[in-house]
Amino acid sequence: MSYTRIVPIEFNHCDPAGIVFYPRYFEMINSVVENFFEDHVGWSFARMHTGGNHNGVPTVSISCNFMAPSRLGDKVPFTLQVLSVGRSSVKVRITAAKDGEVRLVTENTLVWIDGGRASSWPEEIRAKLQAELQKGGQDG
Repeated sequence: MSYTRIVPIEFNHCDPAGIVFYPRYFEMINSVVENFFEDHVGWSFARMHTGGNHNGVPTVSISCNFMAPSRLGDKVPFTLQVLSVGRSSVKVRITAAKDGEVRLVTENTLVWIDGGRASSWPEEIRAKLQAELQKGGQDG
């Protein structure tokens, strides 16, 4: 099981050639992560950043391979899979592919920050991340 969000490629994402300017992909990736936490984990970024000492889940590591361009007007499915859950971290893979053509693959490590430092996941979040992992996030 995985989380998919369709991202429409808009003019503001593109360079003069009409293809996605690669830094814009990182904004799209963050949007997919943000929506995954709200839709599947039940914790919006607003809740994470405004409740108590929580400081959210910043990305501490990212590896990205760009395979093919996305063009203005494309509607590209981005699929997030949970690969592993640590004490305070989660590793996810996000694949953007359209019509069988992989556009990019990224692996990100995010860390739960509370009080300005890495902290153990709140049990509610850990349970939901573990459930995502058990549903098949580790499929290679």
